[in-house]
Amino acid sequence: MKHEVPISEKALLTVDEASEYFNIGPQRIRDLTNDDNCPYVLWIGTKRLIKRESFKEFLYSQYSI
Repeated sequence: MKHEVPISEKALLTVDEASEYFNIGPQRIRDLTNDDNCPYVLWIGTKRLIKRESFKEFLYSQYSI
């Protein structure tokens, strides 16, 4: 039996989860996280995970994206 953790409780989100959580398109999330030194992305091989709290702080500090 697989246990599902709600998106709001996850520390790391996939691009699709981040897109749903923040109501931003997945391509825009990919564009925002393409930089190699991006402080709110964690790369596991080729898998991109978004650090939820860091990304939230980044978004709250922006006027527009």
